[in-house]
Amino acid sequence: MKIVVAEDNPVYQTLLKGLLKEWGYDVLIARDGNEAWSMLSESGGPRLAILDWMMPAMEGIEICRRVRAEVSDRYIYLLLLTARAGGEDLVAGIEAGADDYVTKPFKVPELRARLRAGLRILALQDELIMAREALREQAQRDGLTHLWNRNTILQILEQELSRASRNGSSVAVLMVDLDHFKQVNDTHGHAAGDAVLREAAIRMASGVRRHDFIGRYGGEEFLIVLPDAKAQGALVQAERLRESIAGEAFHVDELFLSVTASFGVAWCDSPHLAETETLLRQADAALYRAKHKGRNRVESSVSNEPVSAP
Repeated sequence: MKIVVAEDNPVYQTLLKGLLKEWGYDVLIARDGNEAWSMLSESGGPRLAILDWMMPAMEGIEICRRVRAEVSDRYIYLLLLTARAGGEDLVAGIEAGADDYVTKPFKVPELRARLRAGLRILALQDELIMAREALREQAQRDGLTHLWNRNTILQILEQELSRASRNGSSVAVLMVDLDHFKQVNDTHGHAAGDAVLREAAIRMASGVRRHDFIGRYGGEEFLIVLPDAKAQGALVQAERLRESIAGEAFHVDELFLSVTASFGVAWCDSPHLAETETLLRQADAALYRAKHKGRNRVESSVSNEPVSAP
């Protein structure tokens, strides 16, 4: 792990560099406070630092304050190296943001033990961040298909409409419903129905653009948000996705099931947030027309012309 050593005394510089390299650290020497701050404030920079309290340009305690106030992309474990042994000074250092301290002249085993404690804290910090991200992902994803869940895909739609309103761009949505899905559950059981939902999600997720968003809207219904998509492009995309579902039977256990889906497409240019519900209603109405006209087809709020993928 990289470690910044901010120390202007050449003797301590040499001693610390030798010890830390022997212990497996990648050592970066800063000869004054400004140099140390530059290293620590760099995006993705070191996460461990030994800071001498008294240094030219900027003292170690001031670096601690600035790190805690201005560095937000990672946690940096800060160890103050000081000749001050008074209780008030040490309290001031901790309150400024230091995690621990070692008094000069330091004892080598004590320094090594405090650095090991710092590594444990950083490892725990990483575990907490990973757990937090996993919980956030779990809260935003549909448990069965692993697509965005209803709340999240609606939030994404609002965000994309807001962005399009600022940029003067467009947004399209596809409302998708698997045809006769109830018959799959009634005939083959809910496990087969779940497998069909997962496979449909995989096929659609593999067919959208990298910057599109797809979520499970409810039951066997899906909502796809297409940023920067014009009407004809959205219709072509819907037709491609329809073909990806209908083109090959779904293999569920020992069964080969013929599955189709109906698509409703809605689109708007230079939208406003107030148009979110309108856009969803238009897509839902188009989906209803697709169902009414025989299913396994694409209908749109902006065009009733048949669409074929190039």
